[in-house]
Amino acid sequence: MPHLPDHLLTGYRNFMSGRYLAESGRYRSLAREGQAPETMIIACCDSRAAPEAIFEAGPGELFVLRNVGNLVPPYAPDDQFHSTSAALEFAVQSLKVKNIVVMGHGRCGGIRAALDSTAAPLSPGDFIGKWMSLIAPAAETVSSSTFMTATERQTALERISIRYSIANLRTFPCVSILEGKGRLSLHGAWFDISTGELWVMNKDTGDFERPEMT
Repeated sequence: MPHLPDHLLTGYRNFMSGRYLAESGRYRSLAREGQAPETMIIACCDSRAAPEAIFEAGPGELFVLRNVGNLVPPYAPDDQFHSTSAALEFAVQSLKVKNIVVMGHGRCGGIRAALDSTAAPLSPGDFIGKWMSLIAPAAETVSSSTFMTATERQTALERISIRYSIANLRTFPCVSILEGKGRLSLHGAWFDISTGELWVMNKDTGDFERPEMT
């Protein structure tokens, strides 16, 4: 049995003869000098919505954190394990990123799970259920609406969850202080897998709008 699936090894060979060969100087520079990305993206684990592909980012350009539902928990300095908070702390305090983008996407399985109160847990631990409970109040409000279709409710919660995560980002002192000083900007975005459309959150209204493409 191979140590890695064949398709991964094939992809690696293509990477080495293609992108790495073309950008080997950049990779060597990053190895020598370290990373200094200006933007952190908090995105979903979904394999269909990779930020590096969507924004056509090169090596070292983006600091990407991915979790189920692209959620940010509120600031909670306790003795528990906080992977999302740890990545945020590193990006802001060590890398000193200038932008944080929370990027949701259409047809998100985590959001669908949050809307389905009848779904059975995937395991006794119900890790996804507990994680998605971060947006339970919004999920309950949206799911109770009989004026929207199931698709409309899903899209609504996908976008509301982005605003929730941005609000939770501001509970972290390192974020709120730097934002107040104008040294850190928070952004929201939503990607439609089926059409490739990117919708950007208006900071003043919270609405999602299509950016002008020239």
